[in-house]
Amino acid sequence: MNQTILITGGTGKFGRKFVEHFVQKQWRVIFTSTNENRAQDFLTDLGKPDNAKAIITDLTSPTSAIDLIQSIQSSGYIVNHLVNNARSLSSLETDSLGQTSRKNFLSEYLMDVVVPYELSIELFNAQADQLTTITNIGSQYGIVAANPHLYDNYPKQSPIQYGVAKAALGHLTKELAVRMAGNAVRVNCIAFGGVEGRVDDAFKARYAELTPSRRMLSESEIIGPLDFLVQDSSSSITGQTLVADGGWSIW
Repeated sequence: MNQTILITGGTGKFGRKFVEHFVQKQWRVIFTSTNENRAQDFLTDLGKPDNAKAIITDLTSPTSAIDLIQSIQSSGYIVNHLVNNARSLSSLETDSLGQTSRKNFLSEYLMDVVVPYELSIELFNAQADQLTTITNIGSQYGIVAANPHLYDNYPKQSPIQYGVAKAALGHLTKELAVRMAGNAVRVNCIAFGGVEGRVDDAFKARYAELTPSRRMLSESEIIGPLDFLVQDSSSSITGQTLVADGGWSIW
């Protein structure tokens, strides 16, 4: 077995692609999900490979990071790579004016910033010598503000808490990279652009007009940036946000 990678949010849109890729590479893949049935169905779709393991957990629980690391260690695994990818769509709700409540703002910040911090720190404290990379999954909206021309009903369709939390995740990446550099742990972030699959043709057309590449990302392009950052050949790269958005944020 080459390496062991822990991927949070392994049954989501991005998570499934990440898990599938590293299972095929014959890495040992541990992924989290909040739903047992969804996790087991995914493992069935993968052919129930010996090198994939699902852990059901609520990462918003105060002790979730400690409990997750202890569960992994008790199973005899050492994690070499962490991917902070878990999301919760419930915290993206807004009111009729497109404004968010304190509860939803804090919930989004908890999932996007606090949970990645806690899990990264707990894993580092438990096995810093075996940990090689941490990759945080961000967004182009952590780099630039949302473009109102993309939406039919802006700002309701572009919750402010999402971009603000993703921007904070980018800075968390820098802070952790500095603090963990002495143990040769590299910490990076990927700011993805919009990916096809959840929007209608009208949205895709508007998106195409607003980005240099004239298209949204395809699902096949999700894995490339992550695969690049976890390789030994990327050993000089830490504390960076790799922008994979088809050029959206350059104009």
